[in-house]
Amino acid sequence: MKTLYFDCFSGVSGDMVIGALIDAGADPVKLVEELKKLHIEDEYELIWKKIVKNGITSTKFDVVLLNQDHQHSHHDHEHEHIHTHDHNHDHGHTHDHEHEHIHTHDHDHDHGHTHTHDHNHDHGHHQHDHRSYKDIVKLIDEADFSQQVKDTALKIFKKIGEAEGLIHGVPLEQVHFHEVGAVDSIIDIIGTAILINQLEISVIKSSPIPVGTGKIRIDHGLYPVPAPATLEILKGVPIEHSEVRFELTTPTGAAIVAVLAEEFCSIPSMKVSSIGYGAGTKTFKDHPNVVRVIIGE
Repeated sequence: MKTLYFDCFSGVSGDMVIGALIDAGADPVKLVEELKKLHIEDEYELIWKKIVKNGITSTKFDVVLLNQDHQHSHHDHEHEHIHTHDHNHDHGHTHDHEHEHIHTHDHDHDHGHTHTHDHNHDHGHHQHDHRSYKDIVKLIDEADFSQQVKDTALKIFKKIGEAEGLIHGVPLEQVHFHEVGAVDSIIDIIGTAILINQLEISVIKSSPIPVGTGKIRIDHGLYPVPAPATLEILKGVPIEHSEVRFELTTPTGAAIVAVLAEEFCSIPSMKVSSIGYGAGTKTFKDHPNVVRVIIGE
């Protein structure tokens, strides 16, 4: 049986998971093709590149938004939070960056080629400001994915939606994803489901999850780390103390691992066939900010 182990020694986020799966041998070009089944490819472009994080060559995966005022690569964790109905969503972002200015974050050096997938954006398509949980379910249901991919993606979205609804006191149907977080989460979650399916994984296990410490600023103000949604999602999952003053695990990363892993343990006995490292956005002084996936029989 093909087993995948998430080694989350530096936490986990959605983009880190996709980067690690690509690094372990999943085909990113097929991922791009599969994601077209959602019919939202005019909203984003995908970039993946090899970078070195504190001495470890890893794959950095990014979703770059193409809609009017958000043309920036924003896989910075603070943006990955979901917002509900009753808040003002005007972030005042006016990033009018040209497309050529996509750059890697931090001081990591590029290794090899950057792959970008451009789409024509002369389409007069008016972007929604928000996508509700219901909209996302409909998007997944109507796409021509295999049933396994749909089921996995829907379970992960439901996990996030329920946690956010509980915290903000709104029913699941009224949970809204702000447009920045929405496209990102959609790609990360459905992309993970697609790649796990592509790699023909039968069993998934994970290490305990470090969550970081300190405070982060999100739309609702200063929040403790782990953010309330992340902590809610990780109920029943062993979390680990970490001295790093940063949000190591995001709601999307937490939901992916919480839903997929059937056991939280040390590395299981197996014959290792491939290893992948997925890079996070931040660089830490004394440890590589990557998630490692180990695949074997």
